[in-house]
Amino acid sequence: MLALSFNFLAGRYHATPWDRHVNEGAVAWPPEPWRLLRGLIATWHHKIEHTGEHSEKHLQQLVESLAQELPDYTLPVASHSHTRHYMPQFRVGNTSLIFDAFAAIDRDDPLVMTWPSLELPKDQLALLDDLLAMMGYLGRAESWVEARRINDAPEPNCQAGTAALDRDTGEQHGEIITLYAPQAPDAYQTLRANFLTDKKAEKKLGKTLPDNLLDALRVDTAALRKQGWNQPPAARKVSYIRPLQALQPQRKITRTEAPTVTTAQFILIGKSLPRVEDSLRIGEIMRIAVMSTAKHLLGEASIPAIFSGHDLPKNNRHGHAFYIPWSSRRDGRIDRVLVHVPDGMPDDAQLVIKGVRKIWSSSGGKWEVVLENTGGNEIAPALTKPSKEWQSITPYLHPWHWKKKFTIEDQIRRECHKRGFPPLIELEAVQELEVGRNRKLRCLDFHRFRTRRGLTQPDRHGSFWHLTFAEPVAGPLALGFACHYGLGMFRPVLTPTKRKA
Repeated sequence: MLALSFNFLAGRYHATPWDRHVNEGAVAWPPEPWRLLRGLIATWHHKIEHTGEHSEKHLQQLVESLAQELPDYTLPVASHSHTRHYMPQFRVGNTSLIFDAFAAIDRDDPLVMTWPSLELPKDQLALLDDLLAMMGYLGRAESWVEARRINDAPEPNCQAGTAALDRDTGEQHGEIITLYAPQAPDAYQTLRANFLTDKKAEKKLGKTLPDNLLDALRVDTAALRKQGWNQPPAARKVSYIRPLQALQPQRKITRTEAPTVTTAQFILIGKSLPRVEDSLRIGEIMRIAVMSTAKHLLGEASIPAIFSGHDLPKNNRHGHAFYIPWSSRRDGRIDRVLVHVPDGMPDDAQLVIKGVRKIWSSSGGKWEVVLENTGGNEIAPALTKPSKEWQSITPYLHPWHWKKKFTIEDQIRRECHKRGFPPLIELEAVQELEVGRNRKLRCLDFHRFRTRRGLTQPDRHGSFWHLTFAEPVAGPLALGFACHYGLGMFRPVLTPTKRKA
């Protein structure tokens, strides 16, 4: 099985169907398999070809593999929308009304494409992963996308077929739509041979009918239309059954009370993203950036204690901010920073959060941060979703001195008890963490020392753990020394592991 997930970061998907005019306001939804392959090919040319890491032959093999099977879709809730504006013409004062249609989608609700029977070899998977990581948009350039391969695919709700009615009850359970899918390599060769029957036909159509599927998918749309093709020769029409009213606006229930904001998530942007080994450094400089912004906006005397951690009641040890860098792609690079305040952020604190723009390190590193979302524990479910099992993603440093009758396991149990968590029923030490592709990290690979001087640090080595609680615990979960700055971080294990008997 192969499953790909797509999040549309601007909340929009722009794509005009092949046989429709832009002013008809139609949207090709879901993204057509033919369009996806062209997007992967374009990404290879723009961002991978010059590196020499993956050859054109590997790209051709990947394209031909994906063309062999029709994908299923898991469609998010979407609605048909548009903007309209007047485009200037050549003559001064003349304008034309243009409709720009798109599907409006929640940027946190992914669209999933699944090839149930497709198994790709390792070299093709490696190329596909790189292409997805570098793909900037799908459809038109306004359709910013974050794409990745996933292991577990949700149940599809849009599949190839022509039976939209229940034969027994007559109930309509979907609507039939037409999508363009790539021709299978053999089918394309047959089609090409049928058109290029002699030299005259080859001279006329040869440029739009290259000798392999990859080149055929690369032919420019303008060239195909100029030649008079009524559909791309490298594509075929396929009927899919889409949920009824898949693009109809959905009525939402508005909340009468303002939600308590406890969490803000930032996107980290830079030419070279920091490694997860530098989580502590990034956590500390994120706090510096928040404090600096608070000082600028509110004044030094009015910096919220929930950000500084100073002048808090003695019984409030962990109600202030956690600055949590993490890798949402799990590729070993930090691309998100979570600011989590269990006690909640009042209005002035939220104003500070919205004002943070950049973070920088003393060694010269500089990154832009963009506020992606604010809310409660539903932000970043990969870190916050309730679970009984939790796995280390940064080293845990025990906060008290080790003794024969006060081991690391004892310290973890004590800290969890003090935090009010359910009892721990199992703790298992883990020697290494798998990060990205073919990379394993030890605790010693991580930066483990605070920049603040004079701190007592009982543990200078660290350890990784797999924790199992008696009941589900909601995250984010961070324990031990410097847990407010990125150390001692755990992620929920959403698929429980099979423990040894």
